[in-house]
Amino acid sequence: MIVLHLPYPPTLNHMYGVQRSGRRFIKAPGVLFKKRVAEIVAEQKIVTLNGQLCVFITAYMPDKRRRDLMNLEKITNDALTKAGVWLDDFQIDDFQIVRGKLLKGGKLVVVITEIKAKK
Repeated sequence: MIVLHLPYPPTLNHMYGVQRSGRRFIKAPGVLFKKRVAEIVAEQKIVTLNGQLCVFITAYMPDKRRRDLMNLEKITNDALTKAGVWLDDFQIDDFQIVRGKLLKGGKLVVVITEIKAKK
């Protein structure tokens, strides 16, 4: 089991932008979030998981604004994939996200369990 304490990610509007050509790109807050996630994963010396996974996230909101929990799924999974926690998020068979208490600055607590390791 892996437990990661991650910063609260930027919103989708702050994470991604669209060029005039219609091409999407990651804005500076998104780049910083993914970089910080990669640093946290590296600090914990996590070996890439290759089996089927269960991911449980508790999202501690940074303020009282209304927020859509489902927007956190893609941002977080993409950052964890890029950081090498797993090969690809297709490995996730069970995903849950719950709202935690209000916490200044916010954070995500991500618990990853390998359901069935690849042989």
